[in-house]
Amino acid sequence: MDFQLTEEQKMLKKMVHDLAEKEFRPKAAEWEAKAEHMPREYVQRLADLGLLGLCLPVKYGGQGRGAFEAILAIEQLARVSSLSATPVFESNVGPVRVIDQFGTEEQKQRYLPPVCRGEMLISVGMTEPEAGSALTDLSTRAVLDGDHYVVNGMKCFVTGGGASDAYVVYARLSEQKGAKGIGGLIIEKGTPGFSFGKQEQFMGFRGIPSSDLIFENCRVPRENLVIKEGDFRKLMTAFDLERCGNATMCLGIAQGALEEAMAYSQQRKQWGKEICEFQAIQFMLAEMAMKVEAARLLIYRATVNADTGLPVPLEANLAKCFANQMVREVTGMALQIHGGYGYSKDYPIERMLRDGWGWGIAGGTIEIQRITIASFLLGRRFDQRR
Repeated sequence: MDFQLTEEQKMLKKMVHDLAEKEFRPKAAEWEAKAEHMPREYVQRLADLGLLGLCLPVKYGGQGRGAFEAILAIEQLARVSSLSATPVFESNVGPVRVIDQFGTEEQKQRYLPPVCRGEMLISVGMTEPEAGSALTDLSTRAVLDGDHYVVNGMKCFVTGGGASDAYVVYARLSEQKGAKGIGGLIIEKGTPGFSFGKQEQFMGFRGIPSSDLIFENCRVPRENLVIKEGDFRKLMTAFDLERCGNATMCLGIAQGALEEAMAYSQQRKQWGKEICEFQAIQFMLAEMAMKVEAARLLIYRATVNADTGLPVPLEANLAKCFANQMVREVTGMALQIHGGYGYSKDYPIERMLRDGWGWGIAGGTIEIQRITIASFLLGRRFDQRR
């Protein structure tokens, strides 16, 4: 067991840290205030440094590194803003990895190289109004008609909705109930019958595109099937990797909040001395640091222990659940240390709190994660429908 980063990993971490500080931090508040999507020139900057293909095979233009390196990069970017980390998240531990892990050779050749070059963004369409936590209750249908699937239905809360170039969309391919009838299709923006709803306005995640995906007799080539009917359950391993990415977003935000609180506590004075001299502040800083480090160890373990590049499900769920709760507590304490300034938009803490809260909803709520953890611990499944 080795808790030290390699020299190469240290260099990667420093490179991304410096990039985040010099190029993304100065823009983070502006993008958040205007709820603007991150300009493609900044996505291209991430691509030029190889960050969009860290985990993708070299033969497709990637770096061929492990998931742990992607986690290091996401953490450093999320310290500054969730928005700046999102493209790295989506390409390394999100839907692009589904194509990498389960796609055909033709699909990999078509989609992975442009992702690595920063020319294509790919998002996932999973959630529906009646299928969020009840993941396998999807009602979107894809019916085979000759050489095409005809897709009808709607997806909601799609990160990247309206802005990404292609979507891995999960739909019911047959009348079989539950997971058995579900498969996944790659559907490109501009396909006839595929449109978008209005851009969502959330409490946090401002600037990160999100909208409904609407399918009305949308014809998708048969060769775009990336997950066959009946293979949905094995796809959960890829979702576990995405959960590690979700947890890392929380880790980055919380680390950023801790750094802001440490700096502020040594600048702000009351009764003639820096507020870090007060025991109440010391207790909060210590508590924040313990929670951040505990989350970091859980996330790193879940990622490193993945011999195949995909994590152990229990470890991934433990990491996500803990980090989701941790970031809410840590950003709350950081805001309290800042006092009235923490509640002001002139400081980044209130943004960190709003963004951090959202990750405990995305990708499986904290409550669902707890049920899943208990299921793994007891070796039995708890059917919420009964």
